[in-house]
Amino acid sequence: MRKIFISLFAAVIFFSCKSNKNIPDVSSIKINLETRRFEKDFFAIDTTKVAESMHMILQKYPDFLPAFTANILGLDLDSLLIPNNPEGQAIRMFIHDYTPIKDSSDLLYKNFTKETEAIKKGLQFVKYYFPQYKVPESVITFIGPIDANFETSFGVQGDILTTKSFGIGLQLHMGKYFSFYRSTEGLEQYPDYLSNNFDEAHIPINCMRNIVDDLFHDKSNGKALIEQMVDKGRRMYLLTKFLPYTPEYQCMNYTKEQMKDCYKNEAVIWQFFLNNDLLNKTDQNIVQNYIGESPKTQELGEDAPGNIGTFSGLQIVKKFMDKYPETSLAELMKMNERDIYEKSKYKPRT
Repeated sequence: MRKIFISLFAAVIFFSCKSNKNIPDVSSIKINLETRRFEKDFFAIDTTKVAESMHMILQKYPDFLPAFTANILGLDLDSLLIPNNPEGQAIRMFIHDYTPIKDSSDLLYKNFTKETEAIKKGLQFVKYYFPQYKVPESVITFIGPIDANFETSFGVQGDILTTKSFGIGLQLHMGKYFSFYRSTEGLEQYPDYLSNNFDEAHIPINCMRNIVDDLFHDKSNGKALIEQMVDKGRRMYLLTKFLPYTPEYQCMNYTKEQMKDCYKNEAVIWQFFLNNDLLNKTDQNIVQNYIGESPKTQELGEDAPGNIGTFSGLQIVKKFMDKYPETSLAELMKMNERDIYEKSKYKPRT
């Protein structure tokens, strides 16, 4: 297929979450959010007495430790609480192997005040738009295995949401130049297009992604491409409403240049979907090619980023909300995706 996505170097209007008009004043909304450094307590345990140490950690983190051992370490907590149980050796090995990463995170995140404040600001917007939603009470930082990641409707990340807390996996927030990410093993696990976003800026972004998924479970799987594009687009739209001061390119996991090029080529991208009769495709291999994480969209050229369907879906949702501004975010998220598309009358100019 002819390569039609062209890199542009001329000055263009750069769209970001900052361009949102009428950002509400949320300063009066009170958010109580405690920061707890689980990794500091966990890596300080007496590894000669794993069971006794686990009991002490459980008392301090009764909600988080069970999730951490089962879902992140893949270990049985009940067994770890038994003295001299063989599973205790797995804890000793993990602490031995990951102490260098923990030490690096100590230098990078000496305190977590700035990150916690950014998360609190996002939660103020969550409460503004969804006042009945019970927001997390704490932020818990941890160090997990480097391959411990979680699939969200936005893609892969290392941060989780428990019943009461955000869990921030610092092993996937060490900065894109972190030595492990650049190693052969690291690149096999996390190619550049993923690890480029393993930074501090994505901590509040990942937290708000988890909130979006908790508010509205992803039920789009199996639907036609256009419906999944719109669903991904409205999730991205909601994310930008929770993070109105965060650049849109970061919300999209794009670079600034990729975002600029997408807007400059917005009509070209849309014509690609129309000309190739893709919108009503239900083959999930085809669908995922345009709404899944990937380094590029091959059919549009070497410079076209992946997840291009989400970009178009976001533009459709913006167009719809421009036409129907009285629509609440809750209403938007519950609407039929095809209705949103058809009512938007989306037709970007060439």
